[in-house]
Amino acid sequence: MQLIEVPAKTGYVWFRQGIWLFRKNPLAFLTLFFAYLLVMTLVAQIPVVGGVLPLAFIPGVAVGFMAACRDTIAGKPVFPTILADGFRSYGSVVAKRLLVLGLLYIVAMALVLAGSALADGGLLLKVMMGGANLEPEAIANSNIMLAVLTALLFYIPVAMLFWFSPVLAAWHDVPPIKAMFFSLVSCWRNRGAFIVFGALWFAVAVTVSFGLSALMQALGAADFAIAVLMPATMIVTTMLYCSFYATYRGCFGVQTPDAPDLPTTSAS
Repeated sequence: MQLIEVPAKTGYVWFRQGIWLFRKNPLAFLTLFFAYLLVMTLVAQIPVVGGVLPLAFIPGVAVGFMAACRDTIAGKPVFPTILADGFRSYGSVVAKRLLVLGLLYIVAMALVLAGSALADGGLLLKVMMGGANLEPEAIANSNIMLAVLTALLFYIPVAMLFWFSPVLAAWHDVPPIKAMFFSLVSCWRNRGAFIVFGALWFAVAVTVSFGLSALMQALGAADFAIAVLMPATMIVTTMLYCSFYATYRGCFGVQTPDAPDLPTTSAS
């Protein structure tokens, strides 16, 4: 494992590689995404702990999605069961490490939501925990949007800590805390590339959302906008997940016989 520093324009390369990877096997990746949503929805129904339990599995599922990307590049078949790859393919030690990362992620998200209370007195936190249902007028008269922005600001270091830590713990035998440190360092060293990467995906998300909404309104089918936006959003989100693997290969440059490199995409 080697931490690599890349120029800012590499963010565009990661963006393109994520789209290329999705196009290699779109049905498999969309199936994985639907399976993930279904399982997390079912887990969320568990009394008492259902609200936070899905967060504990996110690091393990991240490893599974990375494995799906790796196998797709290698020409191997991908099945929904690969989402559990992190918990079943690398031994009990790795499974425990991923669960530790999951618990740490829960704590981190709790701190993020607590930080948002600085902007709205805890209203967003109550909404996220299901303790408050707001009418549109109440939302308009509150600081909840400022709280969302505050939460996003607090989430940036959390994202940096957990961006690579699951795959480092599973594929590189790195303990959880050290994996989080390496992830943070790699994201910081390549912050220019990540800014370009994030800006491109944000632009795609906004363009798809507003573009399709405007198109449906122009066609007089505004009532069906949600039916069109939901699958489009899922496709964009799945492509984004595929591009996470591109960031891993770009920042750590790991080459193995079972995982050939992504195609080099011009960053110009």
